[in-house]
Amino acid sequence: MRHFGHLPPGVRDSLFHQEPCEFTTAAPARTLAAALGATLYSPATRPNLADDVIKLAGNGVVSMVLCLEDSIDDADVPKAEENLVRQFAALDERGAELPLLFIRVREPGQIPDLAQRLGSSVRHLSGFVLPKFTDERGVPFLEALTDAETATGQRLFAMPVLESPELLHLETRTETLAGIARTVDKYRERVLALRLGVTDFCSAYGLRRAPAMTAYDVQIVAAVIADVVNVLGRADGTGFTVTGPVWEYFRLQERMFKPQLRRSPFMEGRAEELRTALIEHDLDGLLREIELDRANGLQGKTCIHPSHVLPVHALSVVSHEEFSDARDILRPDREGGGVMRSAYTNKMNEVKPHRAWAERTLLRAEVFGVAREEVGFVELLAAGLAG
Repeated sequence: MRHFGHLPPGVRDSLFHQEPCEFTTAAPARTLAAALGATLYSPATRPNLADDVIKLAGNGVVSMVLCLEDSIDDADVPKAEENLVRQFAALDERGAELPLLFIRVREPGQIPDLAQRLGSSVRHLSGFVLPKFTDERGVPFLEALTDAETATGQRLFAMPVLESPELLHLETRTETLAGIARTVDKYRERVLALRLGVTDFCSAYGLRRAPAMTAYDVQIVAAVIADVVNVLGRADGTGFTVTGPVWEYFRLQERMFKPQLRRSPFMEGRAEELRTALIEHDLDGLLREIELDRANGLQGKTCIHPSHVLPVHALSVVSHEEFSDARDILRPDREGGGVMRSAYTNKMNEVKPHRAWAERTLLRAEVFGVAREEVGFVELLAAGLAG
């Protein structure tokens, strides 16, 4: 797998100062967590799921969640489980390159049951997404995952979803966060990333954000995100990767832009036209939310439509300026600290306070690449749509 690997080598060379690295499902957890990017959810009931997975991987999707929980009717769970077993067998036969695949379950018992039913095709499974995670509810899921890993010999990761009312409600939030922190620390080697269930947070108060608003405009949600990052997203070695919340709107269709992108991956100077089109098609809110995710310590994003994947990945590419600053901060001869002017001469780089940011930035540069000096988000998005 490689981010932007679906683009021709010549196009990648024109976009990147440093291309994204290649990685496999056997990569270190730290690499996989950083590389999740836009994690695309799909109901496990889809009859052509194997075909969908292969097609999406060919279009740049690197991580997917096949959902047995809220995206399907309660009565459809047995059929959805049977469908997953069939679709994984089909993927096994096809031998195509696949994204990281996770199954979102409802109950702990589904984890060892599905792992056993998948048979040899379990080798294509990277782990399970654990819903409504708290200290009390989370331990049985994590124990079930550990048992499934032992039984199958397959490395399996957990991605707990933080979405319970106890986490949202002010009077129980501190205790709930402390319990979650104890649990995920105990099972640290199993936990790949923590996901935020913002739709459930809004549901508890009968709220739904409009397409022009981000999660950070809904103050009750923003407060929970801040507390989750405060406790669980620290950069001192105790934290975890926390992923950005889902974006619910998907009016954008790639075909709207295909005709105007055929001439050149850089649109022959028509960047402003694409910017205007993105705003008109309701992506302005998504783009602002992705930027705010990173500013607030979140990495990657939950997505429910393929049109969201490329914007998330394009905004995850490290700019040449960020890369330059991060490398300067982490120079061996700067270990003692100090302050220096940025190579771009527009900011101060203070070695000790900015070290954690620089380390995180270089990890992102490894998996998403570094853009050339003249390349920005619009050029990356245009190249991806044209490709």
